[in-house]
Amino acid sequence: MKEILFVCHGNICRSPMAQMVFSHMAELNGKSGVFFVDSAATDRDAIGCPVHRGTRSVLAKNGIPLIEHYARLATLSDYTKFDLIVCMDCENLRHLERIWGPDSEGKVKRLLEFCGEERDVADPWYTGDFDETFRDVWRGCSALFGKLNGTDGD
Repeated sequence: MKEILFVCHGNICRSPMAQMVFSHMAELNGKSGVFFVDSAATDRDAIGCPVHRGTRSVLAKNGIPLIEHYARLATLSDYTKFDLIVCMDCENLRHLERIWGPDSEGKVKRLLEFCGEERDVADPWYTGDFDETFRDVWRGCSALFGKLNGTDGD
């Protein structure tokens, strides 16, 4: 089983969105037993809070089932447990390094790297644009899913 952790600042918008999108893709493709998918925060701001209403809304609008989730902080043991750690932005990368040190195994990536893009997924907490974030998360998760399954992800 491939274990994937999606990470963002508060774990209420982008990373649970990616967790649920990727899990849905796996389910639709008969691969749900192949992946264990979770998400976590780099900061304590929203620990224990449910998924943001904007994320819940955009997932529902796009037919993605909501998984019950409450924000949690990334821990030192997550680095060992997960095969792949996928961040939403450069700030997340810096904060993870603060939590567990350098990425000695090369398992930490930004989501849009899987699309060949060197940019961040915008945080809808600040932009208010959950649709734009969803489009980037969908593209990134599609590319990641394709890479992990030997297809192009489209």
